[in-house]
Amino acid sequence: MIQGLLLFAAEEAERSETPFYVAGVIFACWAIFIGVSGLRSASFASTAAQGRTLIAVSLLMMIACMGIAVYVSN
Repeated sequence: MIQGLLLFAAEEAERSETPFYVAGVIFACWAIFIGVSGLRSASFASTAAQGRTLIAVSLLMMIACMGIAVYVSN
């Protein structure tokens, strides 16, 4: 009985890796979108503001993926 409770408690303490996988897939799709858009259009992110926005979104997504990975690993 006690072993069963300890096993149940250990399983409940583990965090799901699903949020990390979801964030990783979204980040990968973003990277593909940026790559394809950049290859198809010579004027992609033609202004400095557009370039900064793309960089900011990419950095936020990267930080989110890294933060989720750290959260899941603990």
